Amino acid sequence: MIAVATADFEVYHGVVGELRDRGLTFTTVEPDDELPAAAEIVVTAADESHDPAGVDVVRADPDDPRRAVDEVVAILRGDGGKLIVGIDPGERPGIAVCSGEMVVSAFQVPADQVADAVREEIADAVDPLVRIGDGARLLGAQIIDDLGDVTVELVDETGTTPHLGTGARGMGDVLAAVNIARIEGEEIESREIDPTTGELKRIKQRSREASETNRAIGEALARRVADGQLTIEEALAEHRSDDEHDTEHDEGESPD
Repeated sequence: MIAVATADFEVYHGVVGELRDRGLTFTTVEPDDELPAAAEIVVTAADESHDPAGVDVVRADPDDPRRAVDEVVAILRGDGGKLIVGIDPGERPGIAVCSGEMVVSAFQVPADQVADAVREEIADAVDPLVRIGDGARLLGAQIIDDLGDVTVELVDETGTTPHLGTGARGMGDVLAAVNIARIEGEEIESREIDPTTGELKRIKQRSREASETNRAIGEALARRVADGQLTIEEALAEHRSDDEHDTEHDEGESPD
């Protein structure tokens, strides 16, 4: 049983809300009261001295109650609670954080925010593992590079996106990330990609859509985007700068 024992109002409401959202059974007691005999885990505030013997104590930050509940879940899972993050790469990658067989959190963020989001999720984990699907090659390669010193496995994502029934629209990437987290992959440190003609074309199209003047970047800049040297926005800025330089050069030339 989980017992919440804190005098901190913010911690109490944050932790209780998280526990209810996840359907976990718990009880609440005053910090000085005797714990129920069935209590195995006590959640209290980080700055409280409550430290009962014979149970696991989880200390919660009022600004981040979810992390405390993640720790509770990991304790409940026991030795099978290794933290594994699954990523389904794409324009808005799906991310699933799993402890053992339990999904403790799932969400989507823009591709350029994935590494920061993952690092935040695994900050306090012991020997975490990130598994990323092998689709969306260019975006996936950039995510791997951005993750830095994190153990990463590349997973064959064939068949990981489930059929979506009524009312499940938009959940495909997240559910695929859950499946990816459960598939053993090949450990890698980086992924070298030679962009195909089609991939370069898609980068140019993305730049056109992002451009205020409806103009696409050229192939040289598209390759630098593909290699992760530039973002689309940086490539567009360089493209505009080159155009302005060429215009100034043309205007400065004297007629023959």
